[in-house]
Amino acid sequence: MNKDLTVGKPETVLWQFCLPLFGSIIFQQLYNIADSLVAGKFIGENALAAVGNSYEITLIFIAFAFGCNIGCSVIVSRLFGSKKYGEMKTSVYTTMISSGVLCAILMIFGLVCCDVLLDLIHTPSEILSDSKLYLNIYIWGLPFLFFYNIATGIFSALGDSKTPFIFLAISSTANILVDILFVAAFNMGVAGVAWATFLCQGVSCVLAVIVVLKRLSVIPTEGRVVLYSFEMFKKIAVIAVPSILQQSFISVGNIIIQSVINDCGVEVTAGYAAAVKLNNLVITSFTTLANGLSNYTAQNIGAGILPRIKDGFKAGVKMVWLLCVPLVALYLVAAKTLVTFFINDPSELALASGMRFLYIVAPFYFIISVKLIADGILRGAGLMKNFMIATFTDLILRVVLAEILSRQIGYIGIWCAWPIGWTIATGLSITFYRRGPWRKAA
Repeated sequence: MNKDLTVGKPETVLWQFCLPLFGSIIFQQLYNIADSLVAGKFIGENALAAVGNSYEITLIFIAFAFGCNIGCSVIVSRLFGSKKYGEMKTSVYTTMISSGVLCAILMIFGLVCCDVLLDLIHTPSEILSDSKLYLNIYIWGLPFLFFYNIATGIFSALGDSKTPFIFLAISSTANILVDILFVAAFNMGVAGVAWATFLCQGVSCVLAVIVVLKRLSVIPTEGRVVLYSFEMFKKIAVIAVPSILQQSFISVGNIIIQSVINDCGVEVTAGYAAAVKLNNLVITSFTTLANGLSNYTAQNIGAGILPRIKDGFKAGVKMVWLLCVPLVALYLVAAKTLVTFFINDPSELALASGMRFLYIVAPFYFIISVKLIADGILRGAGLMKNFMIATFTDLILRVVLAEILSRQIGYIGIWCAWPIGWTIATGLSITFYRRGPWRKAA
């Protein structure tokens, strides 16, 4: 069901829109951690390290898919808010065609450069073959990743957060079951983990695209809808390209950090692989809610109702802090249990490195959550320059500090780079938000 986010009390509207997103967050994280969980529990510590090692490279491809999602979602939200339905459909078709071309280029690059990428991050020899196997299968599934993200972005742009939740719930649950089937029953090893993701994501992608096209077909428009518009492509690119660059540079930064971690040995790599999955669970949760704020902001700007943006920011911060309280408490109290959840009989070093990551990073979730909410509004308003400055500041600081501090105090120095980068970048994001065009709106 399409929903207009420009009417009703902002906090109530956002809660109604974001509640299914909370559910989506749970299943998205089940999807994300399933591969590592099954690899660590049913195969072994090296398999967990291999999946975690490859994951940092897959984030590059996810960055491009996410950029296409955001570019399409923001423009569709804006056109939906201003009731320009013909242009809205053109933006959807333009995104799908352009994303298909981009996806093909990335697949060729990934398959050709797989060995180079794994070598760049200093992949330990013990996990090299499994890392390559997982990564190659993942790359063949990129079309599913791209078009699924575009479809969910369109649903959100139309104010519908329930339909993506349903698809994600079914897909993530199936992924866990197929993971266990392929690994535990068929003894397919790391390949089974990768093929399970491929199959489940493929089915959910096809269904999501079919439903979104049917949803668009019933929205009335006057005249013939243009299937591809270069002018519309440029509008989408203004939002998508900075988002892709932002996510790509974050991924490149994470790869650099991963290479520093890999130099600490397989045990630290395995501990990090477990802890970073738990960390990504939280960050992805905040980012999902921030994406909801982007849709809310874009619809209200399209309708010319700027005062609602400030109310949306307050409601967004309230939501993420309510999420922070139980998660921070859980990570600080149950760090050992959570890390061992991924690894059977972990070594002392693997366990210690994973636990210390959570102890150092978790308290700062209250800070980074505010940055991501502010970023969601900046992105929805099209203020991409400010958005990128804050993001790159965080990234550059984390990469540089990880390299420097690792030489002084080992892997603990790498973990300390996170809260320092987050804190400074959050200050920038809040400053940019306060300077937005809604600051004087009454």
